[in-house]
Amino acid sequence: MQYLPDEDAYLCSEGRKLVVSGIRHAKSRTGFVSEKTCYTCKSCKDCPRKANCIHGNHSKQPLDKRMKHFEVAKVFQQERQKDLARITSEHGIELRVNRNIQAEGAFADVKADRNYRRFLTKGHVNVEAETILLAMAHNIFKLHCKIQAQRLGVHLIQITVAA
Repeated sequence: MQYLPDEDAYLCSEGRKLVVSGIRHAKSRTGFVSEKTCYTCKSCKDCPRKANCIHGNHSKQPLDKRMKHFEVAKVFQQERQKDLARITSEHGIELRVNRNIQAEGAFADVKADRNYRRFLTKGHVNVEAETILLAMAHNIFKLHCKIQAQRLGVHLIQITVAA
């Protein structure tokens, strides 16, 4: 559906407008309250695409009496667009590529290079302490390698684009 921002309405493929019918506040299990704008078509009568457009086969109302209705969380859509712009920028792509390298490399170093396959202690507290020590050892070794390679100021691997 095409959004008409000046009218705050949607236009369906048959050219019928879905206008704002109300605003609903939904509260999640965590307590977050989201605001959803409800859009409803005033007349879906004699629409050839009605059977494909209106979903919800468990409704007590017959299909010919139902109207198209849906809800949009506008704040969520705005945040989604900002996030998409952020992760598809050059800096975002560079961060994503480096994240894949860093996370996989850390597990590979610990498992294969250090030959560390299982925890040596038992209990949640001891395993947590062992994990912290292992992470500290990994970070110190990484720092040592950076000092040896004289790459202390470089934090991200540069992306090279193949032609």
